[in-house]
Amino acid sequence: MSPFLKLKLTLTSEWGAGVKVTLRTQLFIGNEFVDAESGKTFEVVNPATEETLAMVAEGDKADVEKAVSKARKAFETEWGNEASPAFRAKCMNKLAAILEEHKDEMATIETLDNGKPYAETSNADLPLAISHLRYYAGWADKITGQTFADNDQFVYTRKEPVGVVAAVIPWNFPLLMCAWKLGPCLAAGCCIIVKPAEQTPLSVLRLMDFVKEAGFPSGVIQVIPGYGPTAGGALAEHMDIDKIAFTGSVTVGKIILAASAKSNLKKVTLELGGKSPLVVFEDADLDEAVDISHMGIFFNQGEVCTAASRCFVHESVYDAFLEKAAAKATARADAVGDPFAEATAQGAQVSSEQFDTIMKYIDIGKKEGAKLVAGGGRAQNKGYFVQPTIFADVQAGMKIHDEEIFGPVLSVIKFTDLDDAIKKSNNSTYGLAAAVVTKDINKALKVAHSVKAGTVWVNTYHQYLDHVPFGGFKQSGLGREKGYDAIENYLEVKSVYVNYKK
Repeated sequence: MSPFLKLKLTLTSEWGAGVKVTLRTQLFIGNEFVDAESGKTFEVVNPATEETLAMVAEGDKADVEKAVSKARKAFETEWGNEASPAFRAKCMNKLAAILEEHKDEMATIETLDNGKPYAETSNADLPLAISHLRYYAGWADKITGQTFADNDQFVYTRKEPVGVVAAVIPWNFPLLMCAWKLGPCLAAGCCIIVKPAEQTPLSVLRLMDFVKEAGFPSGVIQVIPGYGPTAGGALAEHMDIDKIAFTGSVTVGKIILAASAKSNLKKVTLELGGKSPLVVFEDADLDEAVDISHMGIFFNQGEVCTAASRCFVHESVYDAFLEKAAAKATARADAVGDPFAEATAQGAQVSSEQFDTIMKYIDIGKKEGAKLVAGGGRAQNKGYFVQPTIFADVQAGMKIHDEEIFGPVLSVIKFTDLDDAIKKSNNSTYGLAAAVVTKDINKALKVAHSVKAGTVWVNTYHQYLDHVPFGGFKQSGLGREKGYDAIENYLEVKSVYVNYKK
């Protein structure tokens, strides 16, 4: 029996005692779990305990070749060309149903692997992933073309699946981001090869246990765990992959775009980073504004591409806002810890590397002259925990203002009037999201229409609906996730002219 076949994990947290999960840690190719061709493995660590969770098979170019071959066969036969939309929808709905049956187990795996609180994985990540699959199952038989008027010809367009797709997904919402790629891809009739982040492959591998049971033919959904330069690079450069969908950093997004240009000009969609502004006007309810800001930056340990990391506050209420925000962040520090404890509001950062990056930025913020008003240190003696951190007196040009930290670090900045708020909000290379807190609808709409961002929230934050498109302006990405717009990323348009003159 392969040493990678099954690994049993038992929770040691007092709240989660007695819960067991079982998962496989190989590659998933052709509806089977298989060892990597190289025989290599890599370590997956529990970020809350710094202990090894599993040794996972490490895929590379040789494994990618096998997966692409099987995906191409499935696309040209049982899935892309021969499967009815109703069959695709049936498989997707079945997968969602099985996932729902295993919701608690999957939430447990996600928390062990990622470090985020179990309350979030069970109440947010899993329900949202399930909902996303069901939403796109409903689209499978509703993809249509157009007809065009002409006296002597019947002219129409067909929407055809693009083919074999690679998806490279991040570590902050592993299962949910996988669902974001699977949904539109499968509904369109494409086959997909997923490379999960090397930090968090376990929930996606467990999901593969359900693929055959859901009725998907061999080669439709495959998973190759591994590292970016090897497994990810092989996917991005492959000449027989028709599209790649990536969520992650701007740096890697540019590498993938370049790989597409150097190979076969495969379609590329990119959901990249952010440095999202939240604007608080003087008429806002400050307690509400602080709550929105708090959730906007500290949710998911700040490891969110849309995190409200730059908070612009009108100068007349700046000090009052800062005092309330600092007090709330300081109180939150007591709820940073064991992800399986009911009282925990903030779990561990995903890895030692990410922990070190965040702490480096905090140190840089101090050295550049920003004023630390909350947090700034390590939380807990073990595990990659960071205190909720707030800086005041932050200026454009400081690294903590300009660069994405991807952690629980907030910069609070003054503005003078509406035009100043818009100008400062747009002073970024990113454009993923923005928010405004005000009682004045005119101010709210002026900001919403003026900021260069793909999503704008008014008097709220972190709202995401399956049927509403999501994506970024500027260097925050190309294309859109969610809604029908996402399906278009996985389709080609073919025009057909039929001459019916006698």
